[in-house]
Amino acid sequence: MDLERIRALYDFNRWANGRVLEAAEKLSREQFSKDLGSSFSSVQDTLVHIMGAEWIWLERWKGVSPKALLPAAEFPTVSSIRNRWKEIEREQKDFVNDVTEESLKTVISYTNLKGVPYKYPLWQILQHLVNHSTYHRGQVTTMLRQLGAKPLATDFLVYYDILNNSRSKATSPPAAKGKR
Repeated sequence: MDLERIRALYDFNRWANGRVLEAAEKLSREQFSKDLGSSFSSVQDTLVHIMGAEWIWLERWKGVSPKALLPAAEFPTVSSIRNRWKEIEREQKDFVNDVTEESLKTVISYTNLKGVPYKYPLWQILQHLVNHSTYHRGQVTTMLRQLGAKPLATDFLVYYDILNNSRSKATSPPAAKGKR
């Protein structure tokens, strides 16, 4: 995995996170916190899990092994999640922008939440984070549909369709249609 592709993945990840938050903003408070029986029970819990995982990996990249994820109860609204996530994404972007081709090969050691030590090359961890977030955004999409809400497309190629369309027209991107 080269640096250009890593940075593109993180641009995509920020865009997709924004889209899922945008869709979740249309939920009522009751819908947002409703237990839907998923691996993280509600839209709220799942969004905080994604955000918390992005935070914990950022900390691990910096050599810190947090003992817990961010608690969902501290983020009762989409706005509270969005505000904290912006900070995480800003730090994440700064970190990724400072990565070099050589540092992608650096082995990162950390201890997981259960106290088990692990180590992986940075490029694998960077790729893992985006994959993890994509997986759970898909769960949010299912939950939104269960709640009668309309999810927004967050597919990787939809991102490029919108990006390329906005570049060619130099206007704001239209809503993505169609499936890949």
